[in-house]
Amino acid sequence: MCAHTFAVDFGTSNSAAAFLDGGTIRRIAVEPGADTLPTAVFFPTEGRRMLIGSAAGKALIAGEEGRYMRALKSILGTTLFHEERPIGGKRRKLSDIVTAFLIDIRQKAEAETGKRFDHVLSDRPVRFHSTDDDRDARAETDLRGCYQAAGFERVDFLYEPEAAARASVGLSGAGETGLIVDIGGGTSDFTLFRNGAEGIEILASHGIRLGGTDFDTEVSMAHAMPLLGHGGELRRSFGDERLPVPNAIYRDLASWAKIPFLYARNTERQVADMLAHAVETEKIGRLEQVITERLGHDLAFAVEAGKIAANGSTAPARIDMTPIEAGLTARITQGSLNACLSGFSDRLREAVMATLVAAGTPPGEVQTAIFVGGSSLMSLVGSVIEATCPFAGIRHSDAFTAIVDGLALATSEEAFA
Repeated sequence: MCAHTFAVDFGTSNSAAAFLDGGTIRRIAVEPGADTLPTAVFFPTEGRRMLIGSAAGKALIAGEEGRYMRALKSILGTTLFHEERPIGGKRRKLSDIVTAFLIDIRQKAEAETGKRFDHVLSDRPVRFHSTDDDRDARAETDLRGCYQAAGFERVDFLYEPEAAARASVGLSGAGETGLIVDIGGGTSDFTLFRNGAEGIEILASHGIRLGGTDFDTEVSMAHAMPLLGHGGELRRSFGDERLPVPNAIYRDLASWAKIPFLYARNTERQVADMLAHAVETEKIGRLEQVITERLGHDLAFAVEAGKIAANGSTAPARIDMTPIEAGLTARITQGSLNACLSGFSDRLREAVMATLVAAGTPPGEVQTAIFVGGSSLMSLVGSVIEATCPFAGIRHSDAFTAIVDGLALATSEEAFA
């Protein structure tokens, strides 16, 4: 078989793969009939083969015994990525799990196409970690190591918004200055480009560690976690003084990447102690149920669904918490959604301005803003861009495949050939 270059968008929430076939982008059916798959895995308790993508989510929803994991990309560059943990009946490193995920995608591609892929062009955010250069470099090294362990002999990277610019150039006019607004599951990335006669010219790129999983965390903390006791009080063992309920366990429960690590004896002991001293025992009792029955991901999916339902809606929505207690829901509206996410507006605006400053381009000269990534659909993002670049026409590229399409197109360039 002749070797070809493989384009892989390994995302925090979703992943995709493609290659350039005679100048035409050909996406891989990474799942039956689908161009994308959730970046998720499930390890059945009895030691059966790891499930990935939608199959992992279905196993979780069906109530199978096992360990569900999502948002593994967010752990790149941390010591946790290389620590062994008891997962699926044996001790595993998260790096080994990411490698297995990439092997699965590669094998599907080679089986579907009959081609051998020994060179991969992968996306990466402009910044895996916003302010820590060493950790940011380690994250790329970690991901490169996983690709190499998956059998790729050559590994190259391209910034995600720069890949999206290649795929989305048709959404801007000739000679126009455009801004890619790529809000993914874990990061927010921006590229300013000019649509020139000989193709796009990248003027500047910038990114921060802020994405849809962070939005989910804040939505959960503001709407769901109070029904599990967050914000409540505990009685002291002796005396009448009361103490606030510890915050850390709720924030971990609201964070996709940290949920699996709460299912441990020390967490159960901590929650049992909280319940013994709780002022609102009913609410802490719900928290205990979430931990002992491992309902954290069920809750996270419900929060995500509630966020999507409330976004841009004039009618209130509900976060369905009935797996915890019959009839239990948390009300969420566009107003309450905006309120809990309001702290992110300044960070997004500052990131856009940093991109423009790096390019030496005033906001008024941006003619087109092209939105990419599932979380770019949040009304918060649109409001920030409209306020920051008031003359930019808003366009939407394919939220989930623009990056992998751009990567495939880039494989024809000399730098990646």
